[in-house]
Amino acid sequence: MSYQVLEDSPGLVKMWTDGVRVEDGAKEQIRRLSGLPFIHRHVAVMPDVHLGRGCSVGTVIPTHKAVIPAAVGVDLGCGMMAVQTDLTSDDLPDNLKAVRSLIERDVPHGRTDGGGRNDRGAWGQIPSDVAAAWKGLEGHFKRICDRHPKIAKSNNARHLCSLGGGNHFIEVCLDETDRVWVMLHSGSRGVGNRIGSHFIGLAKREMERWHIHLPDADLAYLPEGSEHFGDYVEAVGWAQRFARVNRELMMARSLAALSQALGRPVGTGETAVNCHHNYIEKERHWGEDVWVTRKGAVRAGEGELGIIPGAMGQASFIVRGKGNRESFCSCSHGAGRLMSRTEARKRFTVEDHEHFTKGLECRKDEDVIDETPRAYKDVHAVMAAQSDLVEPVHQLRAVVCVKG
Repeated sequence: MSYQVLEDSPGLVKMWTDGVRVEDGAKEQIRRLSGLPFIHRHVAVMPDVHLGRGCSVGTVIPTHKAVIPAAVGVDLGCGMMAVQTDLTSDDLPDNLKAVRSLIERDVPHGRTDGGGRNDRGAWGQIPSDVAAAWKGLEGHFKRICDRHPKIAKSNNARHLCSLGGGNHFIEVCLDETDRVWVMLHSGSRGVGNRIGSHFIGLAKREMERWHIHLPDADLAYLPEGSEHFGDYVEAVGWAQRFARVNRELMMARSLAALSQALGRPVGTGETAVNCHHNYIEKERHWGEDVWVTRKGAVRAGEGELGIIPGAMGQASFIVRGKGNRESFCSCSHGAGRLMSRTEARKRFTVEDHEHFTKGLECRKDEDVIDETPRAYKDVHAVMAAQSDLVEPVHQLRAVVCVKG
């Protein structure tokens, strides 16, 4: 048995955290969550677990006939995509700055102008490939907004095919055989944030209306059959679709930028993965159909491929799931933060960051210190703690990293 049971918890909690530090605050969040009456069997905790809003990141939450909007969060459909190319390391130039510059030119990233009209992280003039993709999303979005007009006041089309900031990234990587991969991490951007925030507010108002007192207001939930439940599930499903398309568009542009930098076409290999790690899905577990919220966790059904990224300069892994039902067929979504962004900024300097990312073509300025590798857990320890959940298929190391 590779999991531990969290002590002094009102409900059963199984944790795959052997050899990995877990904050006391995260444990307390998990305890409060486990006591909710609609949890199905137990809460599963992944080795990358760390403190989150209302619910710890790295938690798998199976629920009967209810969902917790704040547990799903506001980066709806956030996830990873990785594509193996036909290139090897010998095809790459010694200086990779041009590769990074072309990707940065072709994919909006970061956030400027307070997110306003001149924001470099959004489109000013939406290009034709993005406009065509938005047409496939727009009709359903308008139907959702007809019922919830506040959602319309969001960055939607302007954020499609954009990276964002924080821990989102685009990387060019090499695997164990020196094959080149492109890997990226992003979600549903501004529109997902607006959807998530809107329904978190509605759930909290419902708790007040029904006089339900919770140990944490961010555990406010929507029961099946209640006024907003169906609309929430529909809107989250749409946001997850937006996030998947967002990654596909960015991947196409990143591959095209790499091709331009090398002056030759870039073909893709057999392995391509596009997986959410922040989402809800109706699934069957232990003989019952339940809602599964993976807040910073990847589905790892038997034979399913997933992606577990490390921090900048750390190893990342393409993995194959083992279908472990104790974890509700799940695994970690990354290395997981070891410290808060504030603590990382206090502890590390630009010189530290330059040292930690030696050999990696990436930003090396004070605005990315909170993303420096030492702010994250050791991804190898995280992988060891979940050896009965997944098996590694490829190990990747980044040679280029684009961050907002």
